[in-house]
Amino acid sequence: MTHYDPYDFANRRHIGPTVAEIGAMLEICGAESLDALVDETLPPDIRQTAPLAFGKPLTERRAIEAMRATADKNRLLVSLIGQGYHGTTMPPAIQRNIFENPAWYTAYSPYQPEISQGRLEALLNFQTLVCDLTGLDVANASLLDEATAAAEAMGMANRVAASKQDAFFVDRDCLPQTIAVLRTRAAPLGWRIVVGDPFTDLNPAAVFGALFQYPGVNGAIRDVSAPIAALHAAGAVAAVAADPLALTLLKPPGEMGADIAIGSMQRYGVPMGFGGPHAAYMATRDAHKRALPGRIVGVSVDAHGNRAYRLALQTREQHIRREKATSNICTSQVLLAVIASMYAVYHGPMGLKAIAQRVHRDAVRLAAGLTDLGFRVEPEHFFDTITVAVGPFQGVILKSAVENGVNLRKVGEDRIGITVDERTRPDILQAVWRAFGGHDLPYDEAWPEQRLPEGQLRTSPYLTHPIFHMNRAESEMTRYMRRLADRDLALDRAMIPLGSCTMKLNATAEMLPISWPEFSEIHPHVPADQAAGYHELIGDLSEKLCAITGYDAISMQPNSGAQGEYAGLLAIRRYHLARGEGHRTVCLIPSSAHGTNPASAQMCGMSVVVVGADQNGNVDVEDFRRKAEMHGEKLAACMITYPSTHGVFEARVREICAITHFHGGQVYLDGANLNALVGLARPGDIGADVSHLNLHKTFCIPHGGGGPGMGPIGVKAHLIPFLPSDPRSGEEGAVSGSAYGSASILPISWSYCLMMGGRGLAQATRVAILNANYIAARLADAYPILYAGERGRVAHECIVDLRPFQKSAGITVDDVAKRLIDSGFHPPTMSWPVAGTLMIEPTESETKGEIDRFCDAMLAIREEIRAIEEGRADRANNPLKNAPHTVQDLVGAWERPYSRQAGCFPAGSFRTDKYWPPVNRVDNAYGDRNLVCSCPPPESYEAAAE
Repeated sequence: MTHYDPYDFANRRHIGPTVAEIGAMLEICGAESLDALVDETLPPDIRQTAPLAFGKPLTERRAIEAMRATADKNRLLVSLIGQGYHGTTMPPAIQRNIFENPAWYTAYSPYQPEISQGRLEALLNFQTLVCDLTGLDVANASLLDEATAAAEAMGMANRVAASKQDAFFVDRDCLPQTIAVLRTRAAPLGWRIVVGDPFTDLNPAAVFGALFQYPGVNGAIRDVSAPIAALHAAGAVAAVAADPLALTLLKPPGEMGADIAIGSMQRYGVPMGFGGPHAAYMATRDAHKRALPGRIVGVSVDAHGNRAYRLALQTREQHIRREKATSNICTSQVLLAVIASMYAVYHGPMGLKAIAQRVHRDAVRLAAGLTDLGFRVEPEHFFDTITVAVGPFQGVILKSAVENGVNLRKVGEDRIGITVDERTRPDILQAVWRAFGGHDLPYDEAWPEQRLPEGQLRTSPYLTHPIFHMNRAESEMTRYMRRLADRDLALDRAMIPLGSCTMKLNATAEMLPISWPEFSEIHPHVPADQAAGYHELIGDLSEKLCAITGYDAISMQPNSGAQGEYAGLLAIRRYHLARGEGHRTVCLIPSSAHGTNPASAQMCGMSVVVVGADQNGNVDVEDFRRKAEMHGEKLAACMITYPSTHGVFEARVREICAITHFHGGQVYLDGANLNALVGLARPGDIGADVSHLNLHKTFCIPHGGGGPGMGPIGVKAHLIPFLPSDPRSGEEGAVSGSAYGSASILPISWSYCLMMGGRGLAQATRVAILNANYIAARLADAYPILYAGERGRVAHECIVDLRPFQKSAGITVDDVAKRLIDSGFHPPTMSWPVAGTLMIEPTESETKGEIDRFCDAMLAIREEIRAIEEGRADRANNPLKNAPHTVQDLVGAWERPYSRQAGCFPAGSFRTDKYWPPVNRVDNAYGDRNLVCSCPPPESYEAAAE
């Protein structure tokens, strides 16, 4: 009987190389076995002794059944709770062709514009949508959620305001989770949060900025033009948190004078998902565009002058400016922003307005019926939210509502809040009326049709660009989404060997449950008994993550790795404060650290002291010791990445932790490279006190073209009291708008753990190390491998040094990266952590065949460089300098000293299924000099469609 097990998910589906291929790769690496290779790679003093005991791994079918059983424990009621989360309908065309399409959800952030033109166009549509709705000039794409967007707006206001006050005013009608996150962000920076009524409590001369909610959390629609004008007169900045659906009917923030607008695009077709993920937006005036956090898509040209999209003004971002960046944000919510933009493209302006009118009409009818029942309904003017005075009957009515299948919102001790949405049906209104003691009410023709304030009605046009009108028919909509997808290179086409990014398999079995309504349609504020499945899932996944990391508790709240860094450093800060050591504000960070590290430290009020690296790329331990001693009593923390950002397991990591602890500091171990540790070593055993875990790297949540991500943090026991708090309280301590962050994508990571089992997870780590060492071995004779451990091994990634070729052949890292596109690959990480290098991380999911194809392409590029060095190829006109080549190059005039074959079909490229980039090399400088961040003129779309 055969020993082949077709249902062994770890070895037959997730891990790429077969047993025979692993043997052949080990031979190339010069290792006797996989265990021997690991022994030569990891320092022996960090190895964990006990294997991960997760029980027998589940097959895909059994895992799906387990997920179904868990999902069924969630009770799916109609939630009219509001507070920033709304029922919405994702059009099936978008669900099938984007949300469930690996061409969209497995892509990486669009830092390589030539292979990202599809999602860049979708994001440009998003920016255009936001600018039109808000009446402002420039928007980003995108932010993590509305609460953190508000915190970013506060930080931006502080940067651009003429006022030098240290207080920020917050409208008491703002969402409670927003107020909580604002308090958290302000505290370490020494800013005061003042909450009150903007018409009676705001002193413009005493603040650097203010945030208004529009409409308010309890439904009020107020014209804040006068408070905004007063703020401007005092040199302060005004921000408005606005509902994007309401803005189709209401005067936009820009017309009221707002400098910044923020909000959530969740109700544009993105399910509530027990809190996320959702894309937030931010827009501002042109004068402030360089202070805008996050990514901005701009229009540029390629090498032939054709229109091309790219990320603009990147010098603002953390990967370049580090502690001086406008924000620490890296991963955002690209996939969700794309869905929101497509929702607008699908419905068009008339459709969006019709949805908003129907929502408002239902709210008006609901209010009228409750008034007829004898209840006092507030406010006078509203869009979708009302507040009902119920006196001592609050508990009875809330319970009755649940019995009628509806969740309502408790407001104080004697009121109930209700928010309707696009999914509200007549029978739902009847259920609410029954909860309030009424019987089925007929619609009364005398009921008003509108309760919007006349002076706040929108008169300005929006979404006038043809892209929001030309896809009414689903046939055209489907083709449009397909055209955009075909322009991009994602994991469904080829390996994405980005160092420090861990672009591994996102298995379909892991992805299926996130579409189930039992997971996707749960409001984050439902009673605990309605989310029993979620709590079971989160509890078990947390236990597994603790076992993997050696930590004592996990918080799922951070929505990205950068947010995890921020949350972890805040825990350290609060720990020191609780011990009466608030003077500890110095953070030691290696020069090779991720750019988010220093940016996050700065956001926590810490001073960054940079530690150098030795000639082997390791943290210079003696420099570290000197600086720890120098700052002694002020040392708060160190931030290290392990294995290091140079792709090496540093042998003295325990010593670094011990030095930090000796001087009273805490150790933050960045979990970006955890894929090289799982099952083999645990951060909590090495000496770390806190880490974030990139679930969108190590634990298989897809990158989504730049988000969603999740960065939960694990901590040792002494830091548990300082984990993020529940944002619903409105008090300091929360870092995201919902208690469990982007909870609806946690089933992906849980399924991964269930199907891999403890042994499978450890085997995945071993093979990730093997694949990286195999690449290093195959390329070592052609390229310098920059760093290795004491026994000549790399960790899960390796750095190829291209700097010598700048002098010998005039070839840059850009040239090599773009030439890899011709072979059908996403380029590795460029010029980080060392300028002029490529950092390559294949992950365990890539097969030997795909890795060999990549190595063949790299070796062929080396021969092309050699031809330049030897004078056989022109230094300025060669396949590398002209890369990437497009199909237009192939069929057009060819005035180049090399053949079409050599230019367009290099080693590694496919013939029949070749990926053709839609544009040639993009001119980055042109795009920043001529900044355009919204949809280009209509005629350009006609040309693109031809």
